[in-house]
Amino acid sequence: MSMNPSALIAEDEPLLARALETELATAWPELQVVATVGDGLGAVREALRLLPQVLFLDIRMPGLDGLGAAAELADGWPISEAPIPQLVFITAYDEYAARAFETHAIDYLLKPVEPARLRKTVLRLQQALAKQTAPDADALERALSQWRHVLSAADASGNLTTPRVAPLKRIAASDSGGSTVHMVPIDEVLYFEAADKYVRVLTATHEYLIRTPLKQLIPQLDPSLFWQVHRAVVVRTDAIDSAQRDDTGKLQLTLRGRPERIPVSRLHAHLFRAM
Repeated sequence: MSMNPSALIAEDEPLLARALETELATAWPELQVVATVGDGLGAVREALRLLPQVLFLDIRMPGLDGLGAAAELADGWPISEAPIPQLVFITAYDEYAARAFETHAIDYLLKPVEPARLRKTVLRLQQALAKQTAPDADALERALSQWRHVLSAADASGNLTTPRVAPLKRIAASDSGGSTVHMVPIDEVLYFEAADKYVRVLTATHEYLIRTPLKQLIPQLDPSLFWQVHRAVVVRTDAIDSAQRDDTGKLQLTLRGRPERIPVSRLHAHLFRAM
């Protein structure tokens, strides 16, 4: 393990961020907090610039939240330069949600941070960093697999009150001008893509817009028919024609009926590994 391990704190409440940094200085004096940011976009930017070994991410932050920031970092992390960092989520969730995190072996800290709980987290992080080896394909896949479980379980814990409902049959979506609402059959939708304040709904011949965030839309889709392949993209599985790697090694999908290529994030590339 490095003699001077580094960490980034992403927490939108400045008092809590300072309190965590103070407690870390006591529990882990060798740890260098290289940046403290208050939003997910800042966390992504600074983490990619500084490449810390540990990320403390608040689940609830304005704009891009902690889960979204982690997904962005998994896809953009320069794996040839540094191993994928260790994750710790900061949460204000109640005891029930915290137990759900623990069931999935997710490390978390409840607000306000308790010194005894932080010491346990520090010990786990120290043990994990001591076991790290130089990045290779196997180590990368193990890390990505862990992040997949972490993010899916954390997201489920954060949405305990919004269980999956009966799959949508039709979607009320507006045209690009916003003047007409169409009832689009779900069977015609080839993929959904988050874009700014909207989600694009793409069929073979048309593009529509809805305001429902992708995170809220996914539980309303049949998981056997629609796969999330990127933080911002969900595709219809039976529309997938092929998956190919580009010159940079990133996976892209071709859909029957659409001319564009659909990017696949590292977190979801395992879905297209040859059997």
